[in-house]
Amino acid sequence: MGIFDKIKEKLSHEFIDIIEWLDYTDDTICHRFERYQNEIKNNAKLIVREGQTAVFVNEGQLADVFKPGTYTLNTQNLPILTTLKGWKYGFDSPFKAEVYFVNTHLFTDEKWGTKNPITLQDERFGLVEIRAFGTYAFRIDDAGKFIVDIVGTDNNFTNFEINEHLKSLIATRFTDTVGQANLPIELYAANTTELSETCKEVMQPEFKSVGISLEKFYIENVSMPEDLKKEIFEYSRIDKLDLDKLTKFKTAKAIEAAAANEGGTAGAGMGMGMGFVLAQQMGGMMNPQIGGQQQVPMQQGGAMPPPMPAPVQYYYASNGQQAGPVSFEQLKTLFANRTVNKDTLVWKQGMQNWTALSEVEELKAFLGGNTPPPLPG
Repeated sequence: MGIFDKIKEKLSHEFIDIIEWLDYTDDTICHRFERYQNEIKNNAKLIVREGQTAVFVNEGQLADVFKPGTYTLNTQNLPILTTLKGWKYGFDSPFKAEVYFVNTHLFTDEKWGTKNPITLQDERFGLVEIRAFGTYAFRIDDAGKFIVDIVGTDNNFTNFEINEHLKSLIATRFTDTVGQANLPIELYAANTTELSETCKEVMQPEFKSVGISLEKFYIENVSMPEDLKKEIFEYSRIDKLDLDKLTKFKTAKAIEAAAANEGGTAGAGMGMGMGFVLAQQMGGMMNPQIGGQQQVPMQQGGAMPPPMPAPVQYYYASNGQQAGPVSFEQLKTLFANRTVNKDTLVWKQGMQNWTALSEVEELKAFLGGNTPPPLPG
């Protein structure tokens, strides 16, 4: 072997290409490996690290795809490219091809939100508007499809470039999903977990069609205008209240206020008159069988019977605020619906402090376990 042959052999071994990509960013999805005139030497080394996929493109046509590992590029490792190039018995000269490295790790904490309010039809409130936002996570599932359909010839494709497309897709599918759910407007915020899972299932095929897998999808909040929120809260309170008991309670309070009036003789007389009228009204409401012409029987001595005691009313703490009053049965219903629990603070007239529901004697029946012991033998 001549001296020039040895030099040529040495140079050929020293300059065998090593094709690899080290990602020093946290937002790059796809990177095109740059070579002079895209020429790759025969038997070049291809290094694909964990969390990467290498894709070869020849003259705009998808060729071979490599998963993590180290490869020597020849006709055995490039079957599709070999077919496209027409190599039958191997090759010795450099060849041209574009190499794209695709990040396949999980891209997390991506934000989404509705740019404009979503208009929904509610049976009680008519047309209403809501907004929603949250996060999602995705990964590249089919690197070849992703490059052909999304990346094209971009030499450095980041998640910022794909996020605008994905967020528009999410907003559209979210609107369709909540529209078909047809839930009462106040239940959207209470069912975000189930709604998130449904939206993920609806959106997954759309993501798959471009080589992306939607791994996580979360709805963090569903909001509505403040005036609508107040109206819903007021409607909820009225729906839960017993209006007859509420009227009796307010009447009793008015009697107490009139009796406590210290505005002088005239004020006292007016308070007594109002108290007498209110007492009559309260007595009529508490005993509806008494007609307008029927007189209340007088006891011996001409004294009027005292008004019937008002039912016990309870206040309870909800989200750091006082709620109520409610009756015993209403409080029992709230406990059954999990609006209150054994640790909820409650108060009624006669109690010095707010007390946990489980510590109030007559409310312990809500907790169960009130079966009497067996009779003694």
